[in-house]
Amino acid sequence: MTVTHVSNTGAAFGLFRDYGLFFAFVAVIVVVGIIAFYRYLPPRQGLLRLSLGLQLGGALGNLLDRIRVGSVVDFIDFKIWPVFNLADMAIVSGVSILAFVLLFSTQEDEQKLKVEG
Repeated sequence: MTVTHVSNTGAAFGLFRDYGLFFAFVAVIVVVGIIAFYRYLPPRQGLLRLSLGLQLGGALGNLLDRIRVGSVVDFIDFKIWPVFNLADMAIVSGVSILAFVLLFSTQEDEQKLKVEG
């Protein structure tokens, strides 16, 4: 692994270059949506809370870069994968945990959510 400075004006992996303003707008909507939804989660949903926290942190980190620098600063380079940053890792981890929770939750878990929520 090496550290390589890349200014990414697009989405993940450099897709949709020069759409930074659009992605900043999307990030604001995602942040507001996560904060609004988070308030209604039952306290015992640790994995779901972790998932949303990681996604929120990643979205805020990339949004801060877009506001401060005008692009997302990517720097982690494994040479076999496009250059990325810690915010990207948080978002991917959060989405992966969310997928796990949604795919493997049982009807009993869903009933608990309805009763507690």
